[in-house]
Amino acid sequence: MRARLLPLLVVLMAGVLLALGFPLAVALAAGQQQRVVVDRIDDSARFAALAQFVVDAEGSGASGADERLQTLQHELARYQELYGIRVGIFYRDDNAMARAPGWWELPASGEGRRAFEEALAGRRSHDPAQVWPWQTHGKLLVASPVVLDGDVVAVVATESPTDQMRARILEGWLFIVAGLAAAMLLAFGAALRLTTWVLKPVQTLDAAAHGIATGRMNSRVAVASGPPELRRLARSFNEMADNVEEVLEQQRAFVADASHQLRNPLAALLLRIELLALELPEGNEEIASVRTEGKRLAQVLDDLLDLALAEHASAEISLTDIGALTAERVAAWRPFAEEKGVRLTETGRAAVTGWADPIALSSALDAVIDNALKFTPEGEEVEVSVSAEGRSVRVVVADRGPGLTDEELQRVGDRFWRSGRHQNIKGSGLGLSISRALLAAGGGSLAYETNPPHGLRVTVSVPRTDPHTDPYSA
Repeated sequence: MRARLLPLLVVLMAGVLLALGFPLAVALAAGQQQRVVVDRIDDSARFAALAQFVVDAEGSGASGADERLQTLQHELARYQELYGIRVGIFYRDDNAMARAPGWWELPASGEGRRAFEEALAGRRSHDPAQVWPWQTHGKLLVASPVVLDGDVVAVVATESPTDQMRARILEGWLFIVAGLAAAMLLAFGAALRLTTWVLKPVQTLDAAAHGIATGRMNSRVAVASGPPELRRLARSFNEMADNVEEVLEQQRAFVADASHQLRNPLAALLLRIELLALELPEGNEEIASVRTEGKRLAQVLDDLLDLALAEHASAEISLTDIGALTAERVAAWRPFAEEKGVRLTETGRAAVTGWADPIALSSALDAVIDNALKFTPEGEEVEVSVSAEGRSVRVVVADRGPGLTDEELQRVGDRFWRSGRHQNIKGSGLGLSISRALLAAGGGSLAYETNPPHGLRVTVSVPRTDPHTDPYSA
């Protein structure tokens, strides 16, 4: 969930910062250019005042007009030499009164011509178009009118290079980018803290729910941190888990007590059956049938007690050599297989470790191998293989028995369930349920599938990592 929530928050915050950064960058560029334009306007006003003296002397025919013109030309030349700014004073007919450098002409069209015409109309030219740092050939042309006795007699025009202005704009933008990057890092840190604070209770809740789903009924959620809504959810979850655990505990206690309490009356009943059999002729079919049903009932009660204990007991898992333990159980069952005429073979990895309760795993393997040998006909093979796949160690027991249908595969392992085709084979229908309960307590599982062309494959899986530290290893 963090992988989805954190990018969403980061994208939103990046959008906010960019929405603030772009206008700031534009404003900075506009401010730098306005500063240059204002300076050019001030300079134009000074040159316009000098030009007024020249035009006034020329109009009145007073002596000294040439001297004033030379002074104006000298000022323009010095200005152009010092600042590299082209400047000129032009009459209404575009002829130059004075200019520096001497070859500079007003543009015949475009923005420069428009600025000149605005100045002739008695208005200072509008601000030129914004020059951006990547416009290496950009120029700023500013025009101001020279007014004498209320009439525009000439125009002062300046054309400024933009190298320094563009450098200042770029420098300002770098500061803005650095500020945005720092703000983005702070925002990312804040988003990380926020998502951790919000999602930590969710992750704890998820781990606790997974623990309960895999049989660790004592899993609970700490409610010390997180938003109020999640803390309330954690408390509600703990209350629900307490109630579920209590109900299951009562159910287990009932099964254990019932099976335990029924054993004594059943033992007495079987004893009376044996006494009654002494008074009947030997080989009586009815008394033999009663004996068989009584023994089956005793086996069911024993299995019920084992199931209750398996569901109640906590697994003592440890790092176990699954290959060696499997080889030990195969060796223990091989005499029985030979007696029945079934080949019991072992393949796969001889040494592979996993986390399991050795006693519980041994019991589960015994139940699965027993079932495989029980349903495999003489002359066929039962193959036991050990492998490590991903996070699990798997022990696969494949038989060549009649197998199960797809519908039966959905029910295999349910309590007391037995296929209608196998009712004449000894069993209570609780062996696989007990094995599943024993494995689930340690993070293991049982899985069933067909074994073509006929038969059943039972997979016993245990985690390769400690499920107490990795709740998703099962």
